[in-house]
Amino acid sequence: MNNDFQNWASSCQARIEAFLEARLPASDCVPERLHKAMRYSVLGGGKRVRPLLSFAAGELAVADVERVTIVAAAVELIHAYSLVHDDLPCMDDDILRRGKPTCHVEFDEATALLTGDSLQTLAFELLAEKRIADAAETQLEMITQLALASGSRGMAGGQAFDLDSVGKMLSLPELEFMHIHKTGALIRAAVMLGARCSSYLRDDQLAKLDHFAKCVGLAFQVVDDLLDSEATTATLGKTAGKDAVNNKPTYVSILGVNQARELAEKLQHDAHQALNEFGDSALRLRQVADFIIKRKF
Repeated sequence: MNNDFQNWASSCQARIEAFLEARLPASDCVPERLHKAMRYSVLGGGKRVRPLLSFAAGELAVADVERVTIVAAAVELIHAYSLVHDDLPCMDDDILRRGKPTCHVEFDEATALLTGDSLQTLAFELLAEKRIADAAETQLEMITQLALASGSRGMAGGQAFDLDSVGKMLSLPELEFMHIHKTGALIRAAVMLGARCSSYLRDDQLAKLDHFAKCVGLAFQVVDDLLDSEATTATLGKTAGKDAVNNKPTYVSILGVNQARELAEKLQHDAHQALNEFGDSALRLRQVADFIIKRKF
């Protein structure tokens, strides 16, 4: 990463961290154990990739940064809830996340379940309590968009497909379908919600942003699969190699390492192409896409 992008990303990460710190219930607020678990699961960890995409899209759309901060926080809360639930014994049964014990290990399974539930509802509370769009109708559409991205036709549905595919050999289109929902839906929502915090962009321009986000979402998963097969647990901050151990279909298992890398590069190129008409105003989106695809952990 160049210093300019690093400084911008660090500033955005600090902004979202401060906002989440302030908006999450205090750990001494009843019920204390639940609120401690919520803060444990959200604060002080992760690269905040989805908020970075929201901030970058917001800059492109000349949106109020205060509005973008709210939607970025909502998306990050949904992401954090999904990680807490994905790590549960009834799902992926993992003991390590972001370099520390998973929520159900640190607390207990019931608290982890309630933590995910509470983070999800807090996300929608944020979107509903303050003006985040120029028109009330647009704000309702944004809330609907995050709900669809999170539910059975988005992230949760993708996870259900993932659980059902263990031990099966999927075709490449089937794998893509799964990850468009499981990983891609929330990434697309992060971009689109950030952009819709203003009325600056036309519908055709929003469609191009959505195509960019679709490419980035798929590329994110391809890189994730590569890292799972090649990186160490210490580097990743979560258990490495679990996909192979659990016999899960991945881009690496279907394509092999070299072809998976080529696919990531193609998706990176397509993402950049989708932003051509925006010129320099899309710089941050291009940089975040490159950061996602070239990341080492």
